Amino acid sequence: MLKGKTALVTGSTSGIGLGIAEALAAKGADVMLNGFGEADAIAGLQKRIADQFGVKVGYDGADLSKPDQIKTLVEHATAELGKIDILVNNAGIQFTAPIEEFPPERWEAVIAINLSAVYYGMHYALPQMKQRGWGRIINIASAHGLVASVNKSAYVAAKHGVIGLSKVAALENAETGITSNCICPGWVLTPLVQKQIDALAERKGLSGEDAARELLGEKQPSKRFVTPEQLGELAVFLSSDAASNMTGSALTMDGGWTAQ
Repeated sequence: MLKGKTALVTGSTSGIGLGIAEALAAKGADVMLNGFGEADAIAGLQKRIADQFGVKVGYDGADLSKPDQIKTLVEHATAELGKIDILVNNAGIQFTAPIEEFPPERWEAVIAINLSAVYYGMHYALPQMKQRGWGRIINIASAHGLVASVNKSAYVAAKHGVIGLSKVAALENAETGITSNCICPGWVLTPLVQKQIDALAERKGLSGEDAARELLGEKQPSKRFVTPEQLGELAVFLSSDAASNMTGSALTMDGGWTAQ
């Protein structure tokens, strides 16, 4: 379905980003991975995806807190894969504290990775999409892009901003063949969420299983984690011709979190 298309997926060496990269590759798209990890492990990941799905798989370890490296990432992906048809802005970090205790340097870091990097990725990829008259921008926001939680001021602000930014891109490109949409996951069992489970377990003296259940019970009525594979299939749909008139949307996959 996506043969001949290319995708750049940030934060794709693990978790949600990897699930999306694999889902796009499974439909025939060449993919450029980005993220941190051991060189041998990343090389193995590239080979596995390439061999399994018969696609080209590149890698760039750009630090998305640095705008010049995002520019280089887009240039590298374009040079190695020939173009960028699908841009998935997924990379994210988290820090929790009350607003008055939130360290300014942590605020800047969360905003840089979770919001500014989305802008820069779009800024550098959009011109070539416009030239070809086709593109898919898929920004991974969050349930926290629609509702708030205590102690997550920077993350909530960034994810709300991602949804607003995506809507602007949708309007600016409504007649260009380029769509811009957000996916808003609830709890997904990623390394980022596992850290929150571990912290909850330590704070309350719970087992890992009980801490996970409590975390889910606070927000997610389904009491089941969303999976990277499910989010990958949603990204595939947004990349398809069937979604060519869906733009400016914020699509939830959150087990009922934002229905409450």
